[in-house]
Amino acid sequence: MVTIEVTPAARDQVLKIMERQGKPGAALRLYVQGGGCSGLTYGMSFDKQESGDEVAFHDPALTVVVDRASAPLLEGVKVDFLLGLEASGFKISNPNATHTCSCGKSFSA
Repeated sequence: MVTIEVTPAARDQVLKIMERQGKPGAALRLYVQGGGCSGLTYGMSFDKQESGDEVAFHDPALTVVVDRASAPLLEGVKVDFLLGLEASGFKISNPNATHTCSCGKSFSA
């Protein structure tokens, strides 16, 4: 089991996006893939079904799933949503990152 913290602001925003996209009740999939200026990037998508991957977070409103390859790199992450003049959007804080890009979307571990 992977420990992931999803703040109330992030959860509310994910649920709003799911509703707008006609995918209420879907799981939020977090993953890591190669790319970006630091070597790895975060990804998020919606899945209607779990595929046997680890369930990282579950409450009555939201399920987050993480594939087995991404799980070690996402252990302990915090997903937040910021809405402000200088920064808006999802922010992932990762204690496993040894270096992060200034954009916050790319990291190395």
